[in-house]
Amino acid sequence: MQASVRLTQLLGITQPIIQAPMAGVSTPALASAVSAAGGLGSLGLGASSASAAETAIRQVRALTDRPFNVNLFCHRRARADAAREAAWLAALAPHFALYGSTAPARLQSPYTSFLDDAAMLDVLIEARVPVVSFHFGLPSSDAIAALKSAGSVTMACATTADEARSIEAAGIDIVVAQGIEAGGHRGVFDADHDLELGTLALVRQVVRAVSVPVVAAGGIMDGAGIAAALSLGAEGVQLGTAFVACDESGASDAYRAALLSEAARLTRVIRTISGRPARGIVNRMHTDLPPADLAPDYPIAYDAAKALSAAATAAGDDAFGVFWAGQGAPLARAMPAATLMETLLREWQEARGRICMPEETRAPRPNV
Repeated sequence: MQASVRLTQLLGITQPIIQAPMAGVSTPALASAVSAAGGLGSLGLGASSASAAETAIRQVRALTDRPFNVNLFCHRRARADAAREAAWLAALAPHFALYGSTAPARLQSPYTSFLDDAAMLDVLIEARVPVVSFHFGLPSSDAIAALKSAGSVTMACATTADEARSIEAAGIDIVVAQGIEAGGHRGVFDADHDLELGTLALVRQVVRAVSVPVVAAGGIMDGAGIAAALSLGAEGVQLGTAFVACDESGASDAYRAALLSEAARLTRVIRTISGRPARGIVNRMHTDLPPADLAPDYPIAYDAAKALSAAATAAGDDAFGVFWAGQGAPLARAMPAATLMETLLREWQEARGRICMPEETRAPRPNV
């Protein structure tokens, strides 16, 4: 069986392209458009309540009958520390004052880990979601078994070969190998021990470490990137930043403007925004916050960053916007998702001829 065929058949798609599940950006309209174009559209539900997730799933199903993916966060529960959180708010107070605002009186975790969200599991089982993926770790074996019994194909993100082995051992169907080039929060299990592997090195290690299909993620923006990732042994690709500027995404006007400007040439991984390392376009949120070792746990720190960003935006200043983007950000293109999919497939077909691969390892040509 040709490499890419195994993945596409497992997911029920015609093209091995997955739109990354970006919380706050991947809307039902975006996910459904990608799925309708033959790829796998995704909803980032890690920051959603069970009721909001149910609504989003229903909206996607109203727009397409094709398979789609929903993604959940499996981070460990944040360790609340009132003194540390108060100190963090005090350090941020001058920035709030610039906009005639005050810092929140206290911080709280803005969302629940899937590890502690039985209601979310019930929604996914009841909805019989076609594909469910996990970030920051893995859910319980019981949750995995329940989802698979409901007919869901499962995926999980790995940033090392050891994480990939853990994913396969847990019975997950597909490993997403996500390199340091990726935008936003990578799926590293333990953020204090991130090997920061690039996509090229990571994919080769993961392909050798596991027998399940591997999807390459991180820095892939066009058809040439797709062809390169598949030549490394990946059976599919996941693109996030490439879809942020699409018409159907939930990105704000300021986010889109930053992504399509010279500012996109500089991205940086930073911990102070959310309490966990994440890559975004550099602005005052990256340069003006206190040292990362003072920040509260993820995602408690994110509560403060979201409040500061809202205060600045309300005052007409986007300098504290949170604009997650990968190192491929300068290659972003603004167009409808269906058009982007058509463009990616055409570019992939063109790039295939420039990459020398043994015939037996080549992915099938895209259906264009």
